[in-house]
Order: sequence, then C-alpha cells, then structure tokens
Amino acid sequence: MSSHMHTVQYYETDKMGITHHSNYIRFMEEARMHLLAEMGFPMTRFEEAGIVSPVVSVHCDYKHSTTFCDAIAIDAKITGYTGARISLEYTMTNEKTGDIVANAASTHCFTDKTGRPLALRKIFPELDGQLKEAVKILS
Repeated sequence: MSSHMHTVQYYETDKMGITHHSNYIRFMEEARMHLLAEMGFPMTRFEEAGIVSPVVSVHCDYKHSTTFCDAIAIDAKITGYTGARISLEYTMTNEKTGDIVANAASTHCFTDKTGRPLALRKIFPELDGQLKEAVKILS
C-alpha cells in the first residue's frame, strides 16, 4: 500500500465551497502514479516504452465532503493483476478530522499507442513480478 497526500486547491472547489466530485478521480490518478513511481516504474518509464494505461472502469463512493486547504491522504493498494490489467482500491482520508471522505476503485489495462493490448511480463518482467507478488500478499 502506498499513501499520497493531496491538499485541496481553491480551483478544485465548486460554488458551494466543497471539492467538486470529479476531482476525486484525479486524486486517484495521483495516488496511482505515486504508487507506480515508488515501485520504480514512473509513468515516464511506461511512456518511453510506448505503453499507455487507459481506464477500464472507475467507481467512487463519497462519504464526507472536503474543502479548500483540506489535506487528504490517499491510500492506494493493488487488488488485482492479470498481466494485462491492474485493479486498485483507494481510501481517501481527511488528515485533520480522520474522516474517510471517499472509497474508490479503478481498473486499467496496458496497451501500445495504437490501443493493442500488451502483457507487461514481456516488456517489464521486473514490474510484472512485483505486481504478482503484491496481489499474492493480498490473497
């Protein structure tokens, strides 16, 4: 599991002064990028290899609202990996109040720039092994 901190910016709030719901999807992406970078595979490394990772599905349950300047801890963990797809879960917590503000999940696949599916074991065998190990630990 990896934890990423995000401070809500003014432009991320709506007319009511709360964080607009669409921004939580961005927070998930930040946490996923952080997790992959911690594993030694920042997105720049994927891009240099010609790999993209489109979203297959995304889900978010909103529990408590956040506002400008709230610090949100986003815990991301890998919950599934097939070699061609990766699934993650996210728990977002307001650092000040301790409230869980959202529980979310996303699934991504790995493709080349033309959209053809790729198997990571061929391109990044080290990452493939790390992802398989992460999923095995959860089992």
